Amino acid sequence: MTTHLALLRGINVSGHNMIKMDALKNMLENIGFQNVRTYIQSGNVFVDTEEESASKVGFMIKQEIFKVFGHDVPAVVISKEDLELCFKNSPFLKEKDVDAKRLYVAFVSISLKKENINDLKVSQFKPDEASIDGNRIFIKYAVGAGKTRFDQKYIEKKLNVTATIRNWNTVTNLLNMYAE
Repeated sequence: MTTHLALLRGINVSGHNMIKMDALKNMLENIGFQNVRTYIQSGNVFVDTEEESASKVGFMIKQEIFKVFGHDVPAVVISKEDLELCFKNSPFLKEKDVDAKRLYVAFVSISLKKENINDLKVSQFKPDEASIDGNRIFIKYAVGAGKTRFDQKYIEKKLNVTATIRNWNTVTNLLNMYAE
């Protein structure tokens, strides 16, 4: 049995793509996932399954959400190792007096190369900063996530990927939930 974490993009945001977590949990159990657990209302869901392929799990979830709720919701499925690497590889955590409230991670659907950072043209968003590490983009917002154009839509357009962003508090709590 493999535990996967599906990060659903764009549900329950500003009244759009509304899905109750109990309904999501029931839907996933009905298609065979076990030990389904959610964290907050923004689409973080753990599932246990015999299926080892993260992309297949994501496709199953996306397909079933569309069928049951009528929402086209991209899902990026990650592992416990992906979350652990956030703590190990974030260049911003190593900074003295870093404000964790300004740290975010964009999880993307494919593994990126370090040189993809050039495609993002982050310098035009200064003082915001970003660094690529595999299927993660570490972001440090200068003012806040709500006041920048360096967001999920921009990342998706520039890199031709599916992306979903989580704040550092959520990343920390999701890693802790893997241990439960």
